[in-house]
Amino acid sequence: MVSQLLMGEHFTILEEKEEWIRIRIAHDNYECWISQKQYAPIREKTFNELQENPKARINELFTLIMDAGNNGPVPAVMGTVLPFYSNQVFRLEENSSYGYEGGVALANKPAAKNILQTAEMFLNAPYLWGGRTCWGIDCSGFTQVVFSVNGFQLPRDAYQQAEVGNALSFVEEAEPGDLAFFDNEEGKITHVGIIMDNNRIVHASGKVRIDKFDHYGIFHTERKKYSHMLRVIKRII
Repeated sequence: MVSQLLMGEHFTILEEKEEWIRIRIAHDNYECWISQKQYAPIREKTFNELQENPKARINELFTLIMDAGNNGPVPAVMGTVLPFYSNQVFRLEENSSYGYEGGVALANKPAAKNILQTAEMFLNAPYLWGGRTCWGIDCSGFTQVVFSVNGFQLPRDAYQQAEVGNALSFVEEAEPGDLAFFDNEEGKITHVGIIMDNNRIVHASGKVRIDKFDHYGIFHTERKKYSHMLRVIKRII
């Protein structure tokens, strides 16, 4: 698994092969394969409208939405897109509407305080390669979902996210909400986390956790040693 789609995220079909389709996800241009059973087709008109309309996303860690077709409740997670959301109702197509009465984040200008509040909701969520939910999440999936809920769309992988924003010259310039990137021995960026106050960072490593952070990198609280070496800090918002 390289990533996960959340309900309401749309994509283009690039190729079909037996029971699988290769897709390009609209919000981050990520390409991957999914099962034919796990998507609902939409019209080109709807696709184009989704591209142009601001995104409303669920900002609760886990909740339920109600299918207006009386098919029962549908589980939903943080970051789920609510297409054409208005007055607690959204739709995927004209004949498929849903009700949702919980917390919603609209596409507003992101603020560091809100980003950190969202990030801390994921604390202790287990690590899962390719994951983007509270049931399992990886480092870049974590930052991508947190920022998307707060109105800023990041690419999918850590090395791609490192190409966004403005680089800072010194750790001392970092502010809460900045992103810190870390590389491996070959110099490839393989990890990302969100800087907090008081020399701390929240990131997904084994689980979503808070550790100490300085100009060397992340100091793992339990292991009493550095787990990730700092490459660059980027100001995104």
